[in-house]
Amino acid sequence: MGRSSGRQGRGDVVTIDLNCDIAEGFGVWRIADDDALLSVVSSANIACGFHAGDPGTMRRACVTAVKHGVAIGAQVSYRDLAGFGRRFIDVPPMDLVDDILYQLSALHGLAKVSGGRLSYVKPHGALYNAIVTHEAQAAAVVEAVRQFDASLAVLGLPGSRWLALAAEAGLETVPEAFADRAYTPEGTLVSRREPGAVVSDVSVVTERAVRFATEGTVVATDGSIVDAQARSICVHSDTPGAFELARAVRTALVAAGLRVASFT
Repeated sequence: MGRSSGRQGRGDVVTIDLNCDIAEGFGVWRIADDDALLSVVSSANIACGFHAGDPGTMRRACVTAVKHGVAIGAQVSYRDLAGFGRRFIDVPPMDLVDDILYQLSALHGLAKVSGGRLSYVKPHGALYNAIVTHEAQAAAVVEAVRQFDASLAVLGLPGSRWLALAAEAGLETVPEAFADRAYTPEGTLVSRREPGAVVSDVSVVTERAVRFATEGTVVATDGSIVDAQARSICVHSDTPGAFELARAVRTALVAAGLRVASFT
């Protein structure tokens, strides 16, 4: 049986995690203000070099995360720098296992020398979406985490094959929700190719975040109410105004009586 990390708190105070993608630059290129974001979030999904990130960027992110007491997570992906990891790749399962092990090993080492530790895994982009239903790739990612360190928690979409297989393997599973992404009536994320897939209005994003944390639901694109139980809420670093959105989400969650803290 896997360990499911549900809502937890001290007394009557519910605890919710706020995560964000970090270190998604490469070389001189920067997508977001990582330092600012790491002063607000409680968990950092650090790119591991396959869709974004390079050793220096990753190490700086780890150092800053440790400084702010932010949990360090590996954001693993397909080997797709040109496509930012947002293109499905039909990777043979054993190749995918090795790719994930490579990424975990790199971030583990950089986190260690920065005075921190790797504590969870969150797939990125097309890999994240694929393993909602793709049995073989979901199993491959689970196997990589199990081989590397079975004490690592894993983040994913509620109801995904990824989380189901991870639970069967005895991994700690953490369901998450996306404050800045539109949802289909089936509870999956609207493709970024579709209009309105990314939500950047601060009032909408904060309302959705509080609703995730307090009710476990979201309003889908057709107006229906969809179950979205979550222990962690994500704001993407490449969403326009990401820092302002993340800061507003944290403020709104605290104002709603919630405690923002990592699940680790």
